[in-house]
Amino acid sequence: MTFAEPVVVERPEQPYVFMRRSVRMDGFGEIADRLPELVGWLGARDIELADAPFFRFVTVDMAGESEVEAGVPVAPLPSLPEPEGDVGVALLPAGRYATLTHVGHPDRLFAAAAALREWADERGLAWDMREVDGVERWGCRIESYRTDPRVEPDPSRWETELAFRLADRPSP
Repeated sequence: MTFAEPVVVERPEQPYVFMRRSVRMDGFGEIADRLPELVGWLGARDIELADAPFFRFVTVDMAGESEVEAGVPVAPLPSLPEPEGDVGVALLPAGRYATLTHVGHPDRLFAAAAALREWADERGLAWDMREVDGVERWGCRIESYRTDPRVEPDPSRWETELAFRLADRPSP
């Protein structure tokens, strides 16, 4: 497992389509398996992907169920597609994000996320997150899957970008 030094970047608002599920971490496949269906839904409507597919963690509860979205960014269109069935349409919020690129098997992403959080804590950066009854509620926490497994079948070579939104700076 390797990852580059984390950085803080400013990101614009990003439209995306998604499917949301409440899953336990040991049952993550329930949401992960929805990505091909979501990409197919976009293809059937001639809507192009604007970037890599991702998972957005709305809530994180390591001991229970977490609310997770399988998402795909889309280019700004004259009008966004209408939600349909399990497919929702939303905007990832603009703002400052702490990011880290992880190279390696996805089962090592917990360690990468811990490293990103430790890096931010050492710098006094605050997350756009609040904890309620042991459950983290994130303003925006995403894992973008930069490697297409059809092109690179070796998971030890996959690139995943973690991007966790930082709290807004207090006004002077």
